[in-house]
Amino acid sequence: MKIAMVKICGITNRDDAVAASEAGAGALGFNFYRGSPRFVAPERAAEIGVGLAAVKVGVFVNETPGRVREICARAGMDVAQLHGGEAPEGMKFWRACRVAATGEFTFPEGEEAEAYLLDTASEELAGGTGKSFPWAAARTRGRRRIVIAGGLHAGNVQTAIEQARPWGVDACSRIEAAPGRKDRVKMTEFILAALAARL
Repeated sequence: MKIAMVKICGITNRDDAVAASEAGAGALGFNFYRGSPRFVAPERAAEIGVGLAAVKVGVFVNETPGRVREICARAGMDVAQLHGGEAPEGMKFWRACRVAATGEFTFPEGEEAEAYLLDTASEELAGGTGKSFPWAAARTRGRRRIVIAGGLHAGNVQTAIEQARPWGVDACSRIEAAPGRKDRVKMTEFILAALAARL
């Protein structure tokens, strides 16, 4: 069995979005957190994503439900990826969970996300650190859809998938030429490696 979802996060321009989609990425991440070097304005995200078949994921950090809903509508997002903050009612969302270096993490109680994105905990950043966690920690988590992130690239994504057996994988900083600008070769190689890996 193969991976269900390959997401490329930190999209800031049309060329990268088209290249990722054409290479086989199933989702594109747009960061609406102003503290991120990969921040993109909602109107710009709407322009970048128009006409692309990939799922468009809006990334939010400690944002209010009303603001999440408003920005997703303006930007044409399909899903909200929440790093903190309450989930808007009636919207598809992915909940980001911070994983310690030991592999320990918890799922929030009282909500049902479409998927749970596991990323390496950091004091400085909510995501995009380029650091990995012990992937096997993601395996015994019942029926939840798990997306693993943090330090993934073409050279390690197959091992990560074998160990974590996730629903999806997410890459950002390790496939960039600069923050918000993808290295096309690294990005394409990552997508193809992820799609070729076996669960």
